[in-house]
Amino acid sequence: MRVIFLGTAGSIPTPQRGLPAVAIRRKNELLLFDCGEGIQRQMIQAGVGFHRKTKVFVTHMHGDHMLGLPGLFQTMSLLDRERKLEVYGPAGIIAFVEAIKQTVHFTLAFPIEVSEIKEAGVICAEKEYEVHATWADHVTPSLAYALVEKPRPGRFHPEKAESLGVPEGPSWSKLQRGSVIKLPNGRLVRPEEVLGSPRPGRKIVYTGDTRPSKNLVKFAENADLLIHDATFDDELWERAREDGHSTPSQAAETAKKAGAKWLVLTHISARYKDPSPLLEQARKIFPHAALAEDFMKINLPLLDA
Repeated sequence: MRVIFLGTAGSIPTPQRGLPAVAIRRKNELLLFDCGEGIQRQMIQAGVGFHRKTKVFVTHMHGDHMLGLPGLFQTMSLLDRERKLEVYGPAGIIAFVEAIKQTVHFTLAFPIEVSEIKEAGVICAEKEYEVHATWADHVTPSLAYALVEKPRPGRFHPEKAESLGVPEGPSWSKLQRGSVIKLPNGRLVRPEEVLGSPRPGRKIVYTGDTRPSKNLVKFAENADLLIHDATFDDELWERAREDGHSTPSQAAETAKKAGAKWLVLTHISARYKDPSPLLEQARKIFPHAALAEDFMKINLPLLDA
């Protein structure tokens, strides 16, 4: 699984930073979290493609987080996309997408399925993962999202299968997929007899715009990667509170309390020509922190244990 930062600025773009968008490549699927203006160009430069199975998760209805949708729709149509596009977001996202379809003059070449999120919880359930949503603490209704992979079966032990008389071949594959098999002598062999303990999936949390909150600490518990708002430096904590944002130290405190493995600071204000002091502030509290840059990539391998 690869995380690609397509846009890392807050409110307005800069020569170095596009508006908020984070892409997660999982197998042959693309999950986009927020959709700032100019996202198509960022996607082209990052090489993520426009035709794969795609879901878009919008955190809130501020322009820097969702005004990229019209351009994305048009570019995908011009490139003859046919596959359905799924869009999730807070109240207002359905009306916005409908307004685009009715007022922007282009031929939509693919279906769009829009879902408004009204309650926290699981908002998207697939065979191998779920996407959870909770409410962040911003100046307008705003969501945080978590991509949570389901546990995988434990490691297969062929020596155990052989000792139980299970012949190598299709029976081994069935056991690895979690099916009970029946031997010629009538004995039933269960997956737990030949598999190790279930292996945990990965968890990525994206806060969107938010003040620090106990709710987000709980939501980000044991995250492999926490992507957190750090719009203003620590000296501007009052401004951050007024505008519904966080400072690097507040983001670091959230990561520390949540037991996250890694923290990445994003949504960086255009006022910071050199944002390195923000990273220094976070690392004083949480050493495993990084500062997002456009097109930065993070690979999260599967865990064997």
